[in-house]
Amino acid sequence: MKISKRAQSNIILFITAFIWGSAFVAQKVGGEIGPFTYNGVRTLLGGLVLIPAVILSDRADSGWQSSTPEERRVQWKIVLTGGLLCGLMHFIASNLQQVGIEHTTASKAAFITSLYAIIVPIISVFIGKKIRALVWVSCLISVAGLYLISMKGSHFTLQFGDLLVLCCALFFALQILVIDHFSPKCNGVKMSCIQFLFSGTAGIICMFIFENPNLGAILHCWLPIVYGGVFSTGIAYTLQIIGQKNTPATEASLILCLEAVFGALTGTILLHELLSPREYLGCALIFGAVVLSQMPSDPGRLPAFSGKGRKRRGK
Repeated sequence: MKISKRAQSNIILFITAFIWGSAFVAQKVGGEIGPFTYNGVRTLLGGLVLIPAVILSDRADSGWQSSTPEERRVQWKIVLTGGLLCGLMHFIASNLQQVGIEHTTASKAAFITSLYAIIVPIISVFIGKKIRALVWVSCLISVAGLYLISMKGSHFTLQFGDLLVLCCALFFALQILVIDHFSPKCNGVKMSCIQFLFSGTAGIICMFIFENPNLGAILHCWLPIVYGGVFSTGIAYTLQIIGQKNTPATEASLILCLEAVFGALTGTILLHELLSPREYLGCALIFGAVVLSQMPSDPGRLPAFSGKGRKRRGK
């Protein structure tokens, strides 16, 4: 049975969410060497490991080989613009998150970060895209599920660290929208490589300005750096760009919310952390919200994302 391009993209985004969720432990441990140090080293590593993939993709792309120099120049301009914008969003978001975690609890940070799922459709409305009511309902259900998974106790107060992570969620939402705009127009591997080289280089520069990097500490932290760099950064973010080629930004953000579910499940399996009934309910709500977002409004209509932005994508 042939799988549609949209279904393939959704599967890729599910894999992305799984990698990000399973990488939570690596991020928590790696952050001990400093937020700029950890993010800079692992993100730059993620960009470097993609360079061979960029070379291979050029050789395998017959359209690229047969294109004229002018066409290649235009393509590189699109890739470079998209990569630099994504890299800027990634650099700001990832470091706001890492610094914010130091001033708040990990559970609150996880909940607030995942608010990008509802920020994306809100921003989309302002840039001329029409969102189905079903998707809005899915967003609200996913936020409720994330609350049940992430929050401990009955009190919710917004502290300095919470504000940093809230800003982080905004920039992750902007990154998703930038990817949604550029990914159908260019080579996703190239754009991803440029994104990480830019973000990683910026992180390394900030590392020397704001922190005191220690080579011994970095080498001692090699495992979380490698996992965070190769898998969570290089592989997962590239899969995100490829997956969003045929999945609308709003629905992509909902699927990526499963990061919290996979984080909880892998923690249970690998770290033997048992979930409470409330947390299991949260996982079920998020999964249900993602499934709901994929359902058509009526049997004859499959697209869940329409409007000016969708028309531009079809060009």
